[in-house]
Amino acid sequence: MRDPYAVLGVKRDAGQEEIRAAWRTLAKTVHPDQNQDDPFATIRFTEAGRAYDLLRDPERRSRYDRAHREAEIRREMELRRMEQMRRRQGDRKVQPETVQGTTESAEDVVSRIFGIDPRQQQAASNAAPQPKPSANGERQGAPGAPAASSPDNSETLLPAARRTTAAVDILSAIVRRIRGLRPVVDKAPDLVCNLVVTLEDLMKQSRVTLEINGETLKVPLAAGTTDGTVIRLKDQGHRINDLKRGDAVLTVRVAPGPFRVDGFDLRMTLPVTIENAVLGCETTVTGPNGDDVPVVVPAWSSSDHIILIDDQGLADEEGKRGKLVVELRLLLWDRPDDKMIDLMRSLREGLYL
Repeated sequence: MRDPYAVLGVKRDAGQEEIRAAWRTLAKTVHPDQNQDDPFATIRFTEAGRAYDLLRDPERRSRYDRAHREAEIRREMELRRMEQMRRRQGDRKVQPETVQGTTESAEDVVSRIFGIDPRQQQAASNAAPQPKPSANGERQGAPGAPAASSPDNSETLLPAARRTTAAVDILSAIVRRIRGLRPVVDKAPDLVCNLVVTLEDLMKQSRVTLEINGETLKVPLAAGTTDGTVIRLKDQGHRINDLKRGDAVLTVRVAPGPFRVDGFDLRMTLPVTIENAVLGCETTVTGPNGDDVPVVVPAWSSSDHIILIDDQGLADEEGKRGKLVVELRLLLWDRPDDKMIDLMRSLREGLYL
């Protein structure tokens, strides 16, 4: 069966209403009664019905999504492994003359490819104690050992056969060496996603609910958590057979609201009229805890003027709270005021009434 999302033409995060609407539209389009001249209409209609039956069932959809993610992870890991093998083989190519015109063994050639100099190994072996020659000038060996080595069978091979045999030996040695150097993957990849919370959740240090891989998790928001904080949940990531389960790496994001999170400080905007900005005033704003917070606007305050109020922000790891940053914005009246217009005109044109 093809991907049900592709069959219905919806995204993987589509809701049930969107899936139902897509099924109805597609069913009308591919229904056999509407496509009597198309011999494949019945097949397409049946395929669309199966896709809708799978996606409208939350449990079956969850199992399919999990299996699809695991297949994608396996494919990515296999492609990454093959790419690493290609890079290694590309960086350590075997020279043609090494196969044809050298007496090195296959293991010596592969050792040189992987950065091990066989000449150093040969020098180390030459430094080892050698058996002393006997009185007649021959080397002493084990009792009954032949005085001369037996002829090498490779000398009797034809040149083409020798080259083929050498190439096969080198390829076998490369495969053995690569298998020995392949990193052992014992853990599935981590699941990285955003955790959207409200400012109230951060202020109360609540435990928020998150759906991951069909599981419901309770994520604690401890003191020191703010926008951009990364929370790692052990063994709550992707599941892959025969591998240790990965972690869930969550980045905290605060939902938009009347306050903007700036580290542990909270920012808000306070509109003021021209006369209050010029003369100053005392007013109140609703703080992040829902209570009234008094604010004193100094006389002759321009727009973007900042007023800091202590202990109204988020709590850090030590329990110290940040500030409430109030930014002033000049606000005109809903309707034009003739007196204010005359005053502004006189200031601009230099006339005094």
